[in-house]
Amino acid sequence: MPNLCHSPKIFLDPFKLHPTIEKAYKLAQALSYIYENNTNKDVARLKLAQWYNEVENSNFKSFNTIARSIQIHYKPILNYFNNRSTNASAESFNAKIKEFRSMFRGVRDVKFFLFRLTKLYA
Repeated sequence: MPNLCHSPKIFLDPFKLHPTIEKAYKLAQALSYIYENNTNKDVARLKLAQWYNEVENSNFKSFNTIARSIQIHYKPILNYFNNRSTNASAESFNAKIKEFRSMFRGVRDVKFFLFRLTKLYA
């Protein structure tokens, strides 16, 4: 029986075994790179358009949803590059309101509901 502790270690490159996974990985990383490294809206627009073309040429159905979303909502998406801010805080606050409302199974007295919200979250 061979001694496994002293045997040479063999590292297989998963991308060589599965080139389509490499292509998908590179597309995902390219999109991340656009968001992380661009501060100019016009440059970001160009890079997103190039990325979109790469997705179309790749024939990955899994990327079609995000590519379509970028195509439909490109103006609000590009606004991110103005000052690199999102509406995440507003979305978080909306989620808190929904959770608060669900705790009481709806709102009967709107005035009291708003009073409670201001006391809890203001």
